[in-house]
Amino acid sequence: MKDAAFRSVEFWKSAIMTLPDTSFFELLRSVFGKIKTPFNKQILVDDLESFLLRKDIQKTIACYIDYNDARLIAALAALGEPAPGQMESFFAGELSYAELHDCLVNLEERFICYRFREDGLSRLALNPALAPVLAPLIADRSLLFPSIAANDVNAAAERLPPPVLDDRLIAGLISFVPEDEAFFKAEGEIRKRFLVLAGAVFPGLALQPVIGGLRVLGLFKTEGERLIPDFRRYADFGKLSSRERLEYCAAGICCFKAAGTPGDISPWLFRKELAALAGSLHRFLDSLEPERLYPEKTLKAMAFMLERGGAGLAAETEQKRINAKALIEALETVGLLVHVSEEYYRLGSLAQDPADAADKAPLIAMDTPFSCMVYPEIAYADIVSLASLFEIREAGATVRFEITRNSALRAFNRGFSSGMMIDLLRRLSGNRIDETLIWTIKDWEKRYGEVSLIRGLLLKLAPERRYLAETGPLASLVRETLAPGIYLLNETEESQAAAALRKAGVDIVALYNEPAINAAIGSGQTHNSFAPLVSASSQNHKKNPGAGMQPLAPSTAHENALQLSTLIAGFHSILEQMRLSKEERDELAARIDRRLVLNESQLRDAFIRYEKLEARGLDYVGKAMIARQAIALQSPVELVRPGKSGERIFGIPKALEKEGGESILVISPLGHLAESGNENGDSIRIPLGKISLLRRIKKSIFENASV
Repeated sequence: MKDAAFRSVEFWKSAIMTLPDTSFFELLRSVFGKIKTPFNKQILVDDLESFLLRKDIQKTIACYIDYNDARLIAALAALGEPAPGQMESFFAGELSYAELHDCLVNLEERFICYRFREDGLSRLALNPALAPVLAPLIADRSLLFPSIAANDVNAAAERLPPPVLDDRLIAGLISFVPEDEAFFKAEGEIRKRFLVLAGAVFPGLALQPVIGGLRVLGLFKTEGERLIPDFRRYADFGKLSSRERLEYCAAGICCFKAAGTPGDISPWLFRKELAALAGSLHRFLDSLEPERLYPEKTLKAMAFMLERGGAGLAAETEQKRINAKALIEALETVGLLVHVSEEYYRLGSLAQDPADAADKAPLIAMDTPFSCMVYPEIAYADIVSLASLFEIREAGATVRFEITRNSALRAFNRGFSSGMMIDLLRRLSGNRIDETLIWTIKDWEKRYGEVSLIRGLLLKLAPERRYLAETGPLASLVRETLAPGIYLLNETEESQAAAALRKAGVDIVALYNEPAINAAIGSGQTHNSFAPLVSASSQNHKKNPGAGMQPLAPSTAHENALQLSTLIAGFHSILEQMRLSKEERDELAARIDRRLVLNESQLRDAFIRYEKLEARGLDYVGKAMIARQAIALQSPVELVRPGKSGERIFGIPKALEKEGGESILVISPLGHLAESGNENGDSIRIPLGKISLLRRIKKSIFENASV
């Protein structure tokens, strides 16, 4: 796709030249009236260009452009010469298939856009001859992405935002998940007791999708029904900024939901999709302004642009369709988007990409000798290390951790020493820790070192505990004494050995598993598992497609409407003075109303070929005639059935059949099937007498153009 909004004038001319003769001359006659012979098509197209370049003509064309036209023009530029189906997807929920088709054909008749074929696909493009008229509309991206100032919504009506999945909550999940217990049911669902507990500890947090997203990221891995944190991946994750971490979390949640199963998840299967989606989310947030509020339809329109590469002018890819609803929900789950009212969203605080916190003291406050409150400014590496020592107790407005014997044992198993723990707590608290805590941690370490159960299996006993090797339950498991206090056991007998030690009265047993990471986060070798995300601004894209550009002010819009009304009324006044038949007058009046008349000469010198395009009510003959014309031309029609509350159906008529003395129109629906009430897409049979309005919609004049 081209980087510019317009192709060359010569390219536009070639699209006109390749029209079938019937369409070509119909188009030219709408401008110049009767065409004198002999003629030359190239000269006629050159004359058309000269006509459209006239300042008075461009002024009239600009006056004719209403808000709906402006949005379509902006979309044609932003989507980068889209196929008609892409325009339909972009405006889904706003314009019906019939409305969009009619508007696009009207823009073609008014020379604002044209169609061409490329790689076997029909595409829509803007007329370069009208660049001075269209360029300001293309620049005003707020036509596509409207927003309002944040202070335009009553703060009292704002919803209570969900918790932000910041570093403290991510770390809290590390300490929340018990490594030595079954976290999942056999089918992969989180056990109910953990869901209930999470509701108390993490109020408002959607645990299932968040844990699923972290599994997609590889930050947690499963071993049977257990969930284990992967600290090497957590170390890599810490290389990202705080905002990038949340964007990856949102991308992980989207991938988890799209997978549709809570069972086994391999991060390697998602790595390409995950990186691409995280990058798209990063650019998506770049396009929002923190001081503005956005309706859901704006966010969905932006998500549609992400599908096309973020900038809208990028080449089309084979990537999966971005689910706008899932994207918005994921960003809201992690706190990057906040649903402030029934209609509007705003950026979350961390979406504004603040700098990561610098070391400062204190970053925790010891509210009891064994528990602490954690401030938001704490560094990522520190809070993840802290989560290895503590158990999460509260993660709402306040984040609180508590150190217990079990949490200290987990830390020892991960390579922490008592000295490292105490040094970390002193640094983060500003040296405000209780001596009782220091003594207790050292005592736990002493007792931890007295009895060690080593995989493989080696049993290590301190001198004062070597008598245990001679007790009945344990002596039968010892295969060999390797050294004083070092005993070899069968590698499959770890659980029996642990049970024998507990039976002998030992309540603390060290289990040396392979360390997930050596001591604190940030030490040791890590891999580049998470690529930094690139901002749209660094790719020469605008940071915000709608920044500083708002829709026309009410006074300006009112002024434009008055000019348009005056212009159309003037042409109707000229028409009233002309001596014409009723059919000729009706045809020219329709051209005026469709904004096809650009100057008086197009009325006085008009080449008139009357076409009846619609019939209503009891005009049975008119409806039959329009139906036959549409069948012959395979033109789409729009009809209304009053018996179903004004239901509108848009489609291609296939036949007009007689049935019991009544004519039946057979129509194949087009566009969104919900409009037709026909979920299977089959043809619909409707008696003409039960149609209150039948309107034939003109086909695109470029529909049968040469390739």
